[in-house]
Amino acid sequence: MEKQKEQASSRPPVRLGISIGDINGIGPEVIIKALNDSRILIDCTPIIYGSSKVFAHYKKDMDLQDFNYQSVKSAEEARSKKVSVVNIWNDEIIFKTGEATENGGKYALESLEKAAQDLAEGKIDVLVTAPISKDAMSKAGFKFPGHTEFLADMAGQEEALMLMVSPSLRVGLVTCHISLKDVTAAVTIDKVKSKLDAFNTSLKKDFGIRKPKIAVLGLNPHAGENGKMGAEEKEVIAPAIAQANQAGIMTFGPYPADGFFGSSARNQFDGVLAMYHDQGLAAFKALSFDEGVNFTAGLPIVRTSPDHGTAFDIAGKNLASGDSMRNAIYLAIDVFRNHQFEKEINENPLVIKPVEERPKGKKRLDN
Repeated sequence: MEKQKEQASSRPPVRLGISIGDINGIGPEVIIKALNDSRILIDCTPIIYGSSKVFAHYKKDMDLQDFNYQSVKSAEEARSKKVSVVNIWNDEIIFKTGEATENGGKYALESLEKAAQDLAEGKIDVLVTAPISKDAMSKAGFKFPGHTEFLADMAGQEEALMLMVSPSLRVGLVTCHISLKDVTAAVTIDKVKSKLDAFNTSLKKDFGIRKPKIAVLGLNPHAGENGKMGAEEKEVIAPAIAQANQAGIMTFGPYPADGFFGSSARNQFDGVLAMYHDQGLAAFKALSFDEGVNFTAGLPIVRTSPDHGTAFDIAGKNLASGDSMRNAIYLAIDVFRNHQFEKEINENPLVIKPVEERPKGKKRLDN
């Protein structure tokens, strides 16, 4: 155990990439606020993809002259104990704070693509994404509904699991960024089962929970009321739960969504699987808004994000909290360390010597 502690303390800081998000939103502000405590540099080396001109602008705007960073040309030039900004564009920037513009989307897309490329090439260990405007990104040619789908495509997978995380709650989604009218058709037995598989794996691998318990919410009011308000619970969700349990995943439900989050029952579970975006996120953000984190599970990379959006209405007013971004940074570090620890354990398993090879001469405790 002492050797493991010594190894943990001697590990280098995690190389933590941060995409800048929309420069006209609160992304740069929450990045600065999250990194303006030098203690965070003990655990990570932050590498921001964007432009030093953006941070000079916001540093002056926020009157935070003690926030320091170095400008670099690539992630390889980043140094520990320092915040680095990789300059991926040198344009003279015209800020339109609080607006979704094509230029804002263009810069956010360039930042995300370069950070994702460096992540794929092993130049950074984890990725934290600042909020984007999907409207602005689409104007700039972004073809995906959000970060989750973009990163799944980058990893060569059809989909990933969007997971919202706080100290007391983890909520996964069966369907994500689709219209509400399309949800029912998208909720199938195979889809629910695959999300339960991904959720169970993530709780074990990413969060270190040995035997996770997952609650599953219904789709219809009152979880269908035994078929009177919809048949999806009986025909789709319950069979998926049964398959998951047969596969060794401790799964329970379906539970009515309206009262589940307000009851103490949620404290009995390690995770909650919701059927659609607002069913899970409305409750999650009501309970954990300033401390919540968006985590992309089910991919071979580590990506987190604050649980809020661009907040154009308060952008440039120095009102945004950096707490969610800070929590996103620390969750990315924790998950990466969990992966490292799991790898070390598997590479160096405890060797049990045969009885005849064990030292002799010691008395049994019951003698």
